[in-house]
Amino acid sequence: MSTIKQLQSKRQGLSTRESRLLSRLAGAGHQIISIDDIETTLEVPSNTAREIASRLTQKGWLDRLFPGTYLIVPLAAGEEAMYTTHEYLIAAHMAEPMYIGYYSALSHHGLTEQVPRTVYVVTPTRAQNREIHGVPYRVTMVTEQKFFGTESTSIEGTTVQISDLEKTLVDCADHPEFCGGIHELASAMRTADEEGCSWGTVGEYLDRLDNGAATKRIVYLADQLGIDITDREDLVESFTSGYSLLDPTRPETGATDSMYRLRVNVEPATLEPTES
Repeated sequence: MSTIKQLQSKRQGLSTRESRLLSRLAGAGHQIISIDDIETTLEVPSNTAREIASRLTQKGWLDRLFPGTYLIVPLAAGEEAMYTTHEYLIAAHMAEPMYIGYYSALSHHGLTEQVPRTVYVVTPTRAQNREIHGVPYRVTMVTEQKFFGTESTSIEGTTVQISDLEKTLVDCADHPEFCGGIHELASAMRTADEEGCSWGTVGEYLDRLDNGAATKRIVYLADQLGIDITDREDLVESFTSGYSLLDPTRPETGATDSMYRLRVNVEPATLEPTES
């Protein structure tokens, strides 16, 4: 996925200091910078760094993404400053620490045929939802206990954190509303099983997550799909006593299933693979 930003006015010339700043930062591989980066590079106070950032934005050499954070618009973008960058690079600067998760991670791992428009950012710190260059960024704050199971991926030479395949399934079971619902999760589990998903790791992650609803959904779907998950009986013994919705994106209808402690509010047959 990529996003295109066209600045409204033609770019203006750079002062010697501005040129030195952009050359040093771009030369060091930075595409997205902060006010702190400007302070450190030029050894100037914060108010001066902000003035420099403001001037470079007006001249078309920086594009303000959100307060204190800017995208460098490179020389190769031309006089009209047309530039393309990857949404995940922007997402990586929205919170620290963070990882790309839910629907975005399903897409990254090839577990869905859908191309989600929203970029899902997971963090244990406070951050805001934003729309940048027409792309929505959905921030989900989680507890430190739930913040694990990530791997590094390289996006245009920059390392970005993303949930690994097994944690992606567990996160989506925890919040099906962030991955398109239970049908998307079922489809993802089928594909993951074909690709050699470690169901033992899924079980370990469910234990660490300590969310009864997520565990029930994974076990229920695995049984419906004929997936042999590791330590199934241990997972069943960990079921909480209350009844959870199988799909929280849908109305609270359907029968309760005492085996799984779920209200099955979708038709089970719709979760099974269709004959090709």
